[in-house]
Amino acid sequence: MVQEVFDDLEGLAEKKQIKLSFKSGADIPHIVKGDMGQIRLVLNNLIQNSIKYGVEGGRTKVSFYELDKNVLIEVSDNGIGISEDHMKHVFDRFYRVDKSRSRIQGGSGLGLSIVKHIIESHGQSLNVRSTIDKGTTFGFTLEQV
Repeated sequence: MVQEVFDDLEGLAEKKQIKLSFKSGADIPHIVKGDMGQIRLVLNNLIQNSIKYGVEGGRTKVSFYELDKNVLIEVSDNGIGISEDHMKHVFDRFYRVDKSRSRIQGGSGLGLSIVKHIIESHGQSLNVRSTIDKGTTFGFTLEQV
């Protein structure tokens, strides 16, 4: 599914010369419980944001980590990062870190709020960590079958 999302967003990534990749060893299939349409929406939003806010010539990487009953999926970039002040609001509805982006340029500010709702509706968790000028990682868990 991640490869399909990469394929869908390849044109956007190419415009910014951003390399889309998997962490080595991530080619092992992971079967998870959940609504695959919604999970695809989560991946699409996180990867698309990573590209939009990534630096030209940067990278977006997807990693998988097996936990006891879950799989942790992380989408990481080496983009501009998110400041501490904004971190506590990134999942709020209509919140945009970059206020200068119009709806046409950067969406409505609903994407991460929807991502959070989808992951929580699956009974799972979502987190974010970021360092200014080094990048951001969004991670979420899904139950393994």
